[in-house]
Amino acid sequence: MILPRVVVLASGSGTNLQALIDTLHGREVDIVGVGSDKPGCRALGRAEEARIATATFPIADYADRAARDAAMAAWAQEVGAQVVVLAGYMALLTPAFLDPFRERVVNVHPSLLPAFTGLHAIEQALAYGVKVFGVTVHLVDDGVDTGPVLLQGAIELPDATDPEEVHRAIQPIEHRLLPEAVRLLVAGGFEPDPENPRRMRRAVSSG
Repeated sequence: MILPRVVVLASGSGTNLQALIDTLHGREVDIVGVGSDKPGCRALGRAEEARIATATFPIADYADRAARDAAMAAWAQEVGAQVVVLAGYMALLTPAFLDPFRERVVNVHPSLLPAFTGLHAIEQALAYGVKVFGVTVHLVDDGVDTGPVLLQGAIELPDATDPEEVHRAIQPIEHRLLPEAVRLLVAGGFEPDPENPRRMRRAVSSG
């Protein structure tokens, strides 16, 4: 059976990548490559342990971000990626990468979007004083965390004060929602919501 081909981009420890490997790889998708802007990051080690090809794209090797993203897109196309998953990839993607993969790039963000976009989302939420924290899986567009929402999950943490504490609490939500969103996306399980262009809804045929 030929599985949908997925490329994952990551910059850090790769726990969301590991969730994808553990739940989907070789079963419902074929993760054909893991790319990173951070040579030596733990995510690359996780990929190598799973015998998944890796590639690195440090910004210092390119004239600018667009040049780096074009090279990364060429690599993703070369390995046959049909869907790209950002699993803790900490650099904004330019149209040089996004254009070949429109509506096929998935990101996981540690807030209930549209609240607290960009970097340091948990710190932003704590500073605002929220008592409910969450995770959003969304499609990536040219904005900062502005693409259509696929799935969200939340947890009440009324006394939280420490970003690391919040991160540990929401990680299981990330590890559940990201694979579920990828599973649905590759199976055609989402369709645009005609009432709101900012979100996708479950396709009727997906049950």
